[in-house]
Amino acid sequence: MSRLNDEHLYRNPIIDADLPDPDAIRVGDRYVLTASSFQRAPGLPVYVSDDLVNWRRVANALPALEPRGWFREPRHGQGVWAPSIRFHDGRYVIVYPDPDQGIFVVTAPEPEGPWSEPRLLLAGLGLIDPCPLWDDDGATYLVHGWARSRAGRKNVLTVVPVDSELRRVTGPARDVIDGAELDGWTTIEGPKFHRRGAHYYIFAPAGGVATGWQAVFRASDPFGPYEARVVLAQGGTPVNGPHQGAWVEARDGRDWFVHFQDRGPVGRVVHLQPMAWGDDGWPVMGAAVEGGPAEPVLSHPTPHGTRQGARTLAADDDFAVGAPGPTWTWQSNPDDDALAPGDGALRIRSADDAGNLRTLRRVIGQPVPGTAFRARVGVRVDGEDGARGGLAILGLDYAWAGVRRTADGAAAVVAIRRRDDLEESVVASVPLEGPETEVELAVTDEGAIRARVGGEDGVEIDPRIDMAEGQWIGAEVVLFSGSGRGRPESVAAFTRFRIDLDED
Repeated sequence: MSRLNDEHLYRNPIIDADLPDPDAIRVGDRYVLTASSFQRAPGLPVYVSDDLVNWRRVANALPALEPRGWFREPRHGQGVWAPSIRFHDGRYVIVYPDPDQGIFVVTAPEPEGPWSEPRLLLAGLGLIDPCPLWDDDGATYLVHGWARSRAGRKNVLTVVPVDSELRRVTGPARDVIDGAELDGWTTIEGPKFHRRGAHYYIFAPAGGVATGWQAVFRASDPFGPYEARVVLAQGGTPVNGPHQGAWVEARDGRDWFVHFQDRGPVGRVVHLQPMAWGDDGWPVMGAAVEGGPAEPVLSHPTPHGTRQGARTLAADDDFAVGAPGPTWTWQSNPDDDALAPGDGALRIRSADDAGNLRTLRRVIGQPVPGTAFRARVGVRVDGEDGARGGLAILGLDYAWAGVRRTADGAAAVVAIRRRDDLEESVVASVPLEGPETEVELAVTDEGAIRARVGGEDGVEIDPRIDMAEGQWIGAEVVLFSGSGRGRPESVAAFTRFRIDLDED
């Protein structure tokens, strides 16, 4: 194949980084996507694309999680679960669930915002994965799933009639799909509601995030009864559990399906599949569009003949104006004074530190790339004994490298903590002449973490730990600032963050 043709192929995943539970639409010539953000703030990221392959972040529909006080502390795995995005009556509409509160709605005139304050549409525990449908006859419906951890039930999809403004329920809810009635079907979730012609369609995955398949349910009435068909499965590919996504009609009328794959420590990465409608009124996806099996394609001509660019989300940052760029999110709602003023560095004020980065409030991060990489940053810590700041690969297990202040001065430290450990383990501690150094953490193709302190001519350290997933998310590259409980406030200043990829 010629190089020209190669340039017009895309490779899956199109986003090889954690962007969980994506949903996407087209409005005019632009494609717009949102995804789960869980406990991270700002939340509900909004991306736009001109070609369905290359995406850029333009907004966050949720500046902070509500209630703000509750999410002032890291609440791993809570917050914003799988949202849906639609365009109705001249507005962009995102409907998202908080499994501990209910289903919320935010709206905006453009993807860039301004986005409205969230309003509660449906209160209740365990209500997840909502998606609205404005029917041709003027009726409006909402389909959602259930989380057993909160509601005591799962594997069920429910349809609720609501008003067109998504402000109130207008009739009784009905369970329309029960996985217990389908032999071998478990964990039906993530529904997306559509109408095409005389039929209603619910696109929903089943079988589990990492082990399942993508299904479509069809009925002549929004309340069923529904038929079921598997439309995409792993088959002989490395794309496990093709899961939960969006049917999008391109500008030229062709159909596409955006979904995710669970890559463990890397997170839920985004794939794009060709899609078509069969003569029998059912969709076909992936290789089945060209007559092959119903399994994902690993590469394909781009929808609009464009060239695929970067496939990751993490980005370099010089912190030129003393603030983080748009690729960073906090692990909890930040206080207004989380950042100390000053150009040329990101100055993060400390939070009380119990010795566990997963409970520390002043932590800001980006999703790790889906390939081997190196992340490095300059770090300076100003404060008293017990103050620390640095760079970490954060998941359920983590490793960090940075500066810790002691009674004897400053030291460059590398430490680790596994999920079952009672405390961190210091792997190395190197005395510093001043309060700053450059640190680096690298992740190999096998997921092993390596550390370096002191720049290119510094000390290399093997902390003997692998990158690990977080709670429903992938690992993150984070910066943090902490001081011991009861200690005076300190400041960790970060300069020239760089992330280098080892892509094939």
